[in-house]
Amino acid sequence: MTVSSTPSFIPESLMPSRLVSFTSFNNNTEQFHSAVRAQLAQDIDVLFAYAELPSPLLDACRYVMTGQGKLVRPLLVASAFDSVNHNNINDNTNDADKNPDKEAKQNSDLEALLENDSDYDMARRAALAVELLHTYSLVHDDLPCMDDDELRRGQPTAHIVFEESTALLAGDVLQTLAFEVLTAELPTFAPFDSAIASQLIAIFAPRARRMVSGQMLDLNAEASANISQGDLEAIHRDKTGALIEAAMLMGGICAGATAPQRMALQECAQHIGLAFQVQDDILDVTTSTDTLGKPAGSDEKLDKSTYVKLMGVENATSYAQSLFNDGRAAIIRELSRHESSSSELGNDANNDALLALIEWLWARKK
Repeated sequence: MTVSSTPSFIPESLMPSRLVSFTSFNNNTEQFHSAVRAQLAQDIDVLFAYAELPSPLLDACRYVMTGQGKLVRPLLVASAFDSVNHNNINDNTNDADKNPDKEAKQNSDLEALLENDSDYDMARRAALAVELLHTYSLVHDDLPCMDDDELRRGQPTAHIVFEESTALLAGDVLQTLAFEVLTAELPTFAPFDSAIASQLIAIFAPRARRMVSGQMLDLNAEASANISQGDLEAIHRDKTGALIEAAMLMGGICAGATAPQRMALQECAQHIGLAFQVQDDILDVTTSTDTLGKPAGSDEKLDKSTYVKLMGVENATSYAQSLFNDGRAAIIRELSRHESSSSELGNDANNDALLALIEWLWARKK
């Protein structure tokens, strides 16, 4: 591993000590999320300086990557990274308490770990990669040949501001940069860790393919009168869920997640990915365009197959809540030190960044 001179997801100004960098959530969701977003904004600037794209391609890429998005996927990377680190340090501390002879070695290992930022830098790369890929998919989804939307993230879509050909190429280059960033020699980043990078690519590439396949299935299902819930879930496990799954797994891998921890992250992501799409379907018919930042009612306009169309708003809302609770249970079982209970979502997020993010997602209005 190589020591980085740059801050981790949580800047030093938010850390009372180096140890807090691995237990950084501290029950302050907004502070954590703000730090992740700020780091991502800096990393986007670094990446575009490195890429040396010609105009107007660079202008279009900056435009779509700096809009007012929720940044859910980078937040998933950072939260999974933080939760795995938090869990594993707690485990190491508990082991040392049970066996005092190990205490000196544990302290030595911790000191070495805390002096090394390269794992954070790989998580920064992963967060950047998933946001690049997600934004490319939005740019292409909005094109006239697809959904033909004029508003995204509260601003006119790329093909409205720039020529359609430029918007198309912006999506293309964002997709390629999503993979390049995992191994590029970027200023302000530590040299990439080849072992981690290979694992990230093995997770990321097939899920990027699945995202595109899901979009094709979604187009095929438009105006379909006979689609079942199983068919709808198959579409969205790929179209929406695949990249959410990639984000959580990539964050965990950068933090050294064990095989059981990776299984828990994947199980959680599969539930959250579906829940996120069910929520989007509900918000499309219950929220205004100004709040959403994109045209409300667009699913109905395109005669898309949705969970609301299939089961109604009330049943879809209950289904989304059950999915969020199932995802939360997977994290509590393997990654959280909290007692599992039958309480409503949000009652025991405490200091776990991933549980808090699930609660934040459940409460979102756009």
